[in-house]
Amino acid sequence: MGHAPHPPDPGPRSRRRRTAAALLASAVSVCLVAASAPVVPLGVGDRLFPYLGNPGYDVASYDLSFTYPGSNSRPLRAVTTIKARATADLDRVNLDFAHGTVDSVEVDGEPAGFSTAGEDLVITPQQAVPDGDWMRITVRHTSDPVSAKGLESGWVRTTDGLAMANQADAAHRVFPCNDHPSDKAMFTIQVTAPTGLTAVANGLPAGVAKNNGSTTWTYRTHHPMATELAQVSIGRSTVLHRTGPHGLPLRDVVPTRDRKALEPWLRKTPAQMAWMERKLGRYPFETYGMLVADASTGFELETQTLSLFERELFTQSAYPEWYVESIMVHELAHQWFGDSVSPRTWSDLWLNEGYATWYEALYAEARGGKPMRDRMKAAYASSDGWRTVGGPPAAPKVPEPGRKTGIFRHNVYEGATLVLYALREEIGSPAFDRLQRAWVGRHQDGTASTAEYVRLASEISGRDLSGFFKDWLYGEKTPPMPGHPDWKRQAPAKQTAPAKQTAPAKQTAPAKQTAPAKQVAPAPGAAR
Repeated sequence: MGHAPHPPDPGPRSRRRRTAAALLASAVSVCLVAASAPVVPLGVGDRLFPYLGNPGYDVASYDLSFTYPGSNSRPLRAVTTIKARATADLDRVNLDFAHGTVDSVEVDGEPAGFSTAGEDLVITPQQAVPDGDWMRITVRHTSDPVSAKGLESGWVRTTDGLAMANQADAAHRVFPCNDHPSDKAMFTIQVTAPTGLTAVANGLPAGVAKNNGSTTWTYRTHHPMATELAQVSIGRSTVLHRTGPHGLPLRDVVPTRDRKALEPWLRKTPAQMAWMERKLGRYPFETYGMLVADASTGFELETQTLSLFERELFTQSAYPEWYVESIMVHELAHQWFGDSVSPRTWSDLWLNEGYATWYEALYAEARGGKPMRDRMKAAYASSDGWRTVGGPPAAPKVPEPGRKTGIFRHNVYEGATLVLYALREEIGSPAFDRLQRAWVGRHQDGTASTAEYVRLASEISGRDLSGFFKDWLYGEKTPPMPGHPDWKRQAPAKQTAPAKQTAPAKQTAPAKQTAPAKQVAPAPGAAR
């Protein structure tokens, strides 16, 4: 699929200029099709999440409107408007949506029928949509921040409001969407909340309006975004502004009471961005910042242009400065790897997490004196065990249904970083550095697959690396490490994966660790 150009207002279609008799015949025909074909959930064929995403259309833009009732235990009123182009003849349109009540659906301004199937909202427009035509779908619904039994919501309930953490499969429990990273789109997000609260979302501000005890904020992205990277913060927050490299506007969103305590950490971002730009080139988006939430999530998250962090990561004195900064860099690196260049399928996750952990480890080496080589040697020893529990880096095991963090195991963090380390040893640092820059440059604002990475690595190195990657990305056992014949693997323990494992195990002594903070993180949790 992928992102399509932002369409003009579709307006009335010429095919609608028909006689009343023809319209009636068309409506009867659609009803007959609907009656004869069962309503079923669809998907785009993702190996790990088979019912995520939907075939037959390409979303160009989302316009989301949320009205917050002042309590994070009550549903928000919401309107989702989707502009999309049909890529097949459609008499029905499936959207991913669950955990909300749908009040009405319109397609191009006309009422449409709707029903549910699994976690799909199935829409039947009055007229079929031909291949190549634009359509505008408007859904009026609620968005419930309280998780349903057995299903994690995309909303995170904080002490004073809400934030979002949709990765990997929870955006559709917040708003109707094509919930797969292969279909990126532009976003406009509008939030209305009672006076005294502040709302912030992805992208740049596009307006503020006050009316009868409430305020409405509007934000707009300037680059396409995957649904799993959407972010909305509502709470008693302060927005802090500063300037990054090249005059880039930065903004951080923090609990107002913690503003002074957090400032020493927040002001590190411009230098971290400059450090990343020296390695990868210019930052790929219109703004960046940190959203510090007073919530216990067990992870940090790279929501596009506004990364989510747990408050206690910065307020717990037990964490060394280098460790906290390396977590910050991990989420910053994701803006290139995972956000700007999104995975074509969820099995390509290793490219996101492997590279983010790579830069986290390089920063820990530079700022904390924690050698990358030692970290990778320790990872090599454990790698067979990680593959046994979670699968090879590019073929992770299927997660438990309803667990949005179920694929985030050691194999796609440190295990994937180990693949990158082996690649650098195999092709040399100059070629490896060119590969990283070429990867984020060629695929900016798009999606990319493991197969494309293998081809690009072979092109830049001047060698066929398909065999190398087959062993390192898909093998049940970890291959010998190039240049380090003395490195040994530990035999994996005879155990199966924990039934509800959602993140790598935590540890309590970060000062002594050699494994990555993101991957084997102490409390408050692993970065993602």
